Amino acid sequence: MGRLAGKRALVVGAAGVGNMGQAIARRLAAEGAMVAVAGRSMDVLEALATEIGGVALSCDFSDRASIFAMVAACQAQLGGLDIAVNATGWGLLKPFLETTDEEFDRMYALQLRGPFQFLQALIPAMTEGGSIIQVSSATATIMFHDHDAYMATKAGTDHMIRSVANQFGERGIRVNSISPGVTETPMTADAAAVPGLMDAFKKGYPLGRYGTMEDIAAGCVWLASDECFMTGQNMQVNGGLTLRGNPSKAEIEAAVTAATGAAG
Repeated sequence: MGRLAGKRALVVGAAGVGNMGQAIARRLAAEGAMVAVAGRSMDVLEALATEIGGVALSCDFSDRASIFAMVAACQAQLGGLDIAVNATGWGLLKPFLETTDEEFDRMYALQLRGPFQFLQALIPAMTEGGSIIQVSSATATIMFHDHDAYMATKAGTDHMIRSVANQFGERGIRVNSISPGVTETPMTADAAAVPGLMDAFKKGYPLGRYGTMEDIAAGCVWLASDECFMTGQNMQVNGGLTLRGNPSKAEIEAAVTAATGAAG
């Protein structure tokens, strides 16, 4: 029997084929949970739901009414809610002075306001306690160039997690975030194709490798399980990256130039 047998889980941000949200949903289901997957692309979600024996729900995470409707639908279809994971995100890479108001507003809606409203919907829904997990980022703690709006919203959400955990722990609700570093996902596929780029990051990892989606999914299983006696924390599942840090822009450019020259 799996570690999450009998649990009812919701994973938001699972509408990208092969993305982190899908990896988390598959792992939760493999551990025995009944899983609802949510996002915008229903055809992708329905295929995943069929694969894992769960249900698919539509949600626009930048819209309050859609978030509340999703949580209500999840409760109705699963008969309650014990675990909720937010894996939505937008990996905008753009210089600080060139980031537009429209881009910042979109980032804010998806990565700060959306999680805020998601928590507001979840707390009343978790009548028997439960575990809420926010996928954050190592860059909420350490710096990375041209990533300002992303880092700011992730850091803000981490602090919000602490506040909500403090208020609702007495109801048996645990609220934590989990921070990947460079992870092999569809979002990083373009970067991985650039000669030398990924190698520039390796020296920042004491454990000697990048993370995988399976690493993050395993962390989510522990945070979701009854074995977890932790709340209000940001769990750094990134091979020790925050002990050292990301490479500078100049270091990345030098690594790419060297690799390109060697390949030529």
